[in-house]
Amino acid sequence: MSGDQRIVVGVDGSEFSTTALRLAGRMATSLNAPLEVVTCLGTSDFFLASHLPEERTPSAGELEETAKRLVEQSLERAFGDSRPERLTRQVKFGPPAKVLIDESKDAQLLVVGRRGQGGFLAQVMGSVSGACAAHAHCPVLVVGQDAPEGQPGE
Repeated sequence: MSGDQRIVVGVDGSEFSTTALRLAGRMATSLNAPLEVVTCLGTSDFFLASHLPEERTPSAGELEETAKRLVEQSLERAFGDSRPERLTRQVKFGPPAKVLIDESKDAQLLVVGRRGQGGFLAQVMGSVSGACAAHAHCPVLVVGQDAPEGQPGE
């Protein structure tokens, strides 16, 4: 693995993705690798739409701006003022699993949260993380949520 080969992390604003982001940042720093933060806008992104006024259907531009804001909030939660030096972020349009699998083609590692904003809480792994683990073109690290303060990890 080359230090110039990027680490990709999928972020959707959930606590699972913030934990994945935090770990991906540590990995990128340790490996002296660029960190690419990717968030995806699918055709039916209800989570992002829920952060906009209810009066109308949001435009693609509004959804993109909301996605960027949620990524910034995740970056703030994960790193505060100590962001990794070679961090970049992008918003991609398309199904999250497909986008992240495509992004894994030129990555040394893909990092995803075990679950995202959607799905059922009883699931051990969400559909996006499961698809990435099964089909990515590089190793995949599936990260669980941090245990509450004072509690043992999962």
